[in-house]
Amino acid sequence: MKATTRMFLILSLISMTPLFLLIRHLLDLGNQYSAFTYFRTSLSQFLSRAPDAPHAIGVEADDKIIIMAKTETEDTNWVARELPSWQRAIYVVNPSVSSLTNTTLTTPMNKGHEAMAYLTFIIDNYAALPSTMAFIHPHLSGFLSAWHTDTALHSNVDALNSLQIPYVQENGYANLRCNQNPGCVVGHRKNTLVTPEIWQEIFTGTSTDSSGKQDAPPYIAAACCAQFAVSRTRVLERPLSDYEHFRQWIFDTELTDRYSGRAFEYLWHVIFGMPAV
Repeated sequence: MKATTRMFLILSLISMTPLFLLIRHLLDLGNQYSAFTYFRTSLSQFLSRAPDAPHAIGVEADDKIIIMAKTETEDTNWVARELPSWQRAIYVVNPSVSSLTNTTLTTPMNKGHEAMAYLTFIIDNYAALPSTMAFIHPHLSGFLSAWHTDTALHSNVDALNSLQIPYVQENGYANLRCNQNPGCVVGHRKNTLVTPEIWQEIFTGTSTDSSGKQDAPPYIAAACCAQFAVSRTRVLERPLSDYEHFRQWIFDTELTDRYSGRAFEYLWHVIFGMPAV
């Protein structure tokens, strides 16, 4: 092979490497976002132009509740409109004084993302929990804003309407996302957010800890992204003091709002009695 030909091939391979890496990254994002399913379903609905289902009026809420955290400007009116059979506990994490009413639910600190609201609900209602609790984000739907919701159109309404309550009661815990990417694929199981030190800080001294020192498992993995359903029975398997301990960790940790919340994102399944992977 001539030197010029060899050099041409080498330069071609070098120039194609960034393109290959970009394509691989885009395919991975497409998998995480379920992009093909989303756009196929969107197109199908657009072409069929099916009328919207009528909203239920005067529906009595069942023994189940939606818990979420929201900022003051986020619109969560869709919960009452679209899911009237669910009770609601919607926490405003950054309320202005002028927006507060007697019914506004707030968190004691704006830190830990949704974890602060989730734990606050359990702590404040531990003695009178509904039988089924769904902990979700405030997004109704949307390709970018709600990509972590594992339905065809990333709709939390569809997710909760399809939730099998008997399964939640039998199993105790159900992640609302089935797509294992990100969070549970093999390459993600050596979790960098939950270090051995953070694991010990969170679990030492709780009912999980029977030895006085809680050693972290080698792998910690779950499908992202902190949206799940849990039964009252499973929540009550831990004493109230455990949940108070978890929330106190958020207060005390030097981790930021984002990273303290991300740590819990990959620990909810452990907290509610599931294996680390």
